[in-house]
Amino acid sequence: MSLTGLLWAGIGLLLTIAGTFIEPAILVPSWQEGSLRWLTYSLTSSAQVAAMLLTSCMGGAEASFLAQVAYLALGLSRYPVFSQGGGLGYWQEPGFGFLIGFLPAAWLCGRWAFRQPVTLEHLSLGCLLGLATVQFFGAIYLGLLTLGGGLHGGATALPGLLWQYNIWPLSGQLALVCGVTLIAFLLRRLLLY
Repeated sequence: MSLTGLLWAGIGLLLTIAGTFIEPAILVPSWQEGSLRWLTYSLTSSAQVAAMLLTSCMGGAEASFLAQVAYLALGLSRYPVFSQGGGLGYWQEPGFGFLIGFLPAAWLCGRWAFRQPVTLEHLSLGCLLGLATVQFFGAIYLGLLTLGGGLHGGATALPGLLWQYNIWPLSGQLALVCGVTLIAFLLRRLLLY
């Protein structure tokens, strides 16, 4: 891996850690009592997926994959970088399947981003491929945890878990895909790669 790739892996690790604890919101203009005010609306998701996708679009498959491996290694070795803490017992958390999905998603999105010309369409398709991969792995993991009874805190019905972890945050994640696509497109044009 090149020095640039290692730098992007480090940047990706830092972005993913920070993104775990950042709740993105959008600003919406509103006229109230004759004056313009800006209201914020939460996107019901963390910026974690967006950080992984941005790293994939900017650093490529290897750098983004390495960043996600480092992120999982830190979290599983008890550093509180996951949204619910960290440690080996984190596999019982419903969100752990999504974190596992970061590995193939980072690779696929990064491969797509650098195999195709730098256009908004290709970058957005790569990001959507990455998001779909994360969602797929998360849903499969939720199903396996539910069937095996391995959920931390007791059993919960699968439809409720799918709603809470897959469907509810999806609209916010799709909005973040749009933002990541635009940022990656502008940065790749600006940096000439």
